[in-house]
Amino acid sequence: MYQEERLVSILEFLKENNRISVDQIGALFDVSRDTARRDLVRLEEENAIVRTRGGAILPSVHDEIKTYSNRLKTVSEEKKVIGKMAASLIYSSDRVILDASTTVQSCAEQIENIDCTVITNSINQAEVLSFKPEVNIQLLGGALQKEHRFLYGSSVVEKLSEYHVDKAFIGVVGISEKGLTIAHEEDGVVKRKMIQQANQVIVLADHTKLGNTDFFRFANLTDIDLLITDKTPPIAFRELLTKSNVELLTADQETGGED
Repeated sequence: MYQEERLVSILEFLKENNRISVDQIGALFDVSRDTARRDLVRLEEENAIVRTRGGAILPSVHDEIKTYSNRLKTVSEEKKVIGKMAASLIYSSDRVILDASTTVQSCAEQIENIDCTVITNSINQAEVLSFKPEVNIQLLGGALQKEHRFLYGSSVVEKLSEYHVDKAFIGVVGISEKGLTIAHEEDGVVKRKMIQQANQVIVLADHTKLGNTDFFRFANLTDIDLLITDKTPPIAFRELLTKSNVELLTADQETGGED
C-alpha cells in the first residue's frame, strides 16, 4: 500500500475511533513503527491531525455560535417538533422556567393560552408570550447579552433563588457523558440556577447536540429528569441516559419511527 493510501485510511480510522496509535497503524497496515511515525508526521504537516504521545487524534473543530437572530432564521423542523412536545407538558396553573435558547423559543411559541406562569431571562421568550393574554410572565432583569438576547448577571441569579417552579425547560449546545454544555459561561451560570429551582428539569436538544461537548459545563446528566429530542439516539447514548436516570422522549417514537 502506498503512503497516500495509508494516510486516507488513517484519517478514516480517526473519524470512526477518534484516536490512533503508532502500534495500531503498524498492525493495520503491516508497516514498521518508523513508517507509522512518518505517516503521522506527514499528516501533521498537512494539519490533518494532532500528534499525541504514541499516536494521534483529530484536531478540534469548534462551530461558530451564530447570533440568536441568525439562529432563529434557521430554526429547523426538528426544533419545532421538540418545542411542540415540550409545550404539551405545560398545564394550567403550572409555574415554569424557560431559558434563552431557540429550541425553547419553539416551545414558547406553541404553549397554549392558559393560566400559567413563565419565568424567563429571554427577551424573545417574553415577547412571544406577551401575545398570550392568559400567560403570566416574569422577566428576570439583569445585563443584556445583545447578540444572544438573554439577561444575565448576579441580579438574575439572585432573583431566581426566590422562585420555586414545577418545571424548567433548558436548551444546550452539547449533551454528553461530560454533562450539559454551552458556549457562554454567563449563560451557563443562569441555566445552572434555573435547574436548581425546578422540581422537574427538561432538556430540549435536537439530535445534532447529542454526544457533543462545548465550552462551559453547567450541569451533570444526573441533574436532569427528561430529555426531549427528535430522533432515537444510538444505544450507547440511551444506556448513558438510563445510567443517569434520565427519561427519554423522542419525536420518532411518537410517530412510529425506527432507530
